[in-house]
Amino acid sequence: MSNLEIVKNRLEETKASLVVMFENGEIKEYYNPRVIDIVNILKGDKNALNNAIVADKVIGKTAASLLACGKVKAIYAETLSKIAIPVLESSKIKYNYNKLVDYIQNNDKTGMCPMEYKFKDERDLDRIFNFFVKDKCF
Repeated sequence: MSNLEIVKNRLEETKASLVVMFENGEIKEYYNPRVIDIVNILKGDKNALNNAIVADKVIGKTAASLLACGKVKAIYAETLSKIAIPVLESSKIKYNYNKLVDYIQNNDKTGMCPMEYKFKDERDLDRIFNFFVKDKCF
């Protein structure tokens, strides 16, 4: 079983929203919504996700950008947004998903997630990273 399958199975078996296998082989589960856990990991250490394998319930462009800045090696997403794919591919992150959607929806399912909308056209991943990790969020 590959490491990506291991974190995918752990995501499916638990109520976690995010499962990370760090470069040292340690696996941790996280339970906060949206990108909160990814941001908190990167706030603690920008290099913490270097070569990590990640399984997440939902990965949109914002999450993909943060994971790319963290130099993640591979991801699995239960739901992946189409606008996240160019970020993953340009960052050479291997990816797999269960469901591909045009964009991540907001909580009310009435439109695009506010963060997906805010950064949908942003090409500078460092700006996205700085907005969440260095500036003000969470």
